[in-house]
Amino acid sequence: MASRRRGAGRPGAKHHKTMDLRGRDYTAVLDLTAEEIRTLIDAALEMKTRAKAGERPPLLAGKVLALVFEKPSLRTHVTFQTGMLQLGGHAVYLSPRDIEMGSRESPLDVAKNLERWVDGIAARTFSHETILELARGARVPVVNALSDWEHPCQTLATLLTIRERWGRLNDVRIVWIGDGNNVLRSLAFATGKLGLSLTICAPQAFGLDGDSIARARADAAQSHGTIELTDDPVRAVSAADLILTDVWTSMGQEQEAVARRRAFGPYQVNAALLARAPKDAVVSHCLPAHRGEEITDEIMDGPRCVAFDEAENRLHSQKALLAAIL
Repeated sequence: MASRRRGAGRPGAKHHKTMDLRGRDYTAVLDLTAEEIRTLIDAALEMKTRAKAGERPPLLAGKVLALVFEKPSLRTHVTFQTGMLQLGGHAVYLSPRDIEMGSRESPLDVAKNLERWVDGIAARTFSHETILELARGARVPVVNALSDWEHPCQTLATLLTIRERWGRLNDVRIVWIGDGNNVLRSLAFATGKLGLSLTICAPQAFGLDGDSIARARADAAQSHGTIELTDDPVRAVSAADLILTDVWTSMGQEQEAVARRRAFGPYQVNAALLARAPKDAVVSHCLPAHRGEEITDEIMDGPRCVAFDEAENRLHSQKALLAAIL
């Protein structure tokens, strides 16, 4: 997490176990230390438990979060807006038509306006550079709600799901089946920091870039985690605790869809593949899912899928983040 005083770089309250991160950006997973990640996930788990019991302390009473979105969204929009409401604050949603950022108005000027009115900005953008421009321009915290480089809020939800199911944030074997995309990059960085085990299984032409792997492995060497690469799905899942997948074609890659379906065909998460994993392994997906492509209906709707638990955890993990930084 980058301090407002230091600027942002590319890669609390008494009621909850959280640390004072007020004024900090969350543009990338590498903005967080391992201790900060663990503390946020503990706070998120406590918030979720208390919310289920009907307790929702107004930790952000009077606070306003601007949602600056260049891309359509279901989970990100609803969870940030609902999270602010449950914390006693308010969210203002700004669609692409409301701002036309980059054509009608620069990200820098958008940031310099919004900082006068709101207490934080969550931005969902095509380019990661737009996130960084907003962070450089605003004197209020900026959260990366998705960019082409990272999806750090999704990783917090994945980690909360792991913490709930296994009771820890280390010594869990994660397998990623599919594209080397922004979601995977954030997951790999978190894996390296926390000492988890991550196996990345993708066609060689579509794996995660070498610099990101090197960075994740450098952190894993210190945390006793592992980052492994393979193009064999059966080998990848043979010792998995959690199998993760995502769409083969992300927004902005539509012209590659046919080639990608051909390359990723053997990487579908289906009953045959899950049969080669340990019997207690579970499957998740960051959603939205292209059913019948990267994952089948049988798996998505089956008892071993935790994708919708992870979607629910977007709400609670982001509430913990917002309570810490705003």
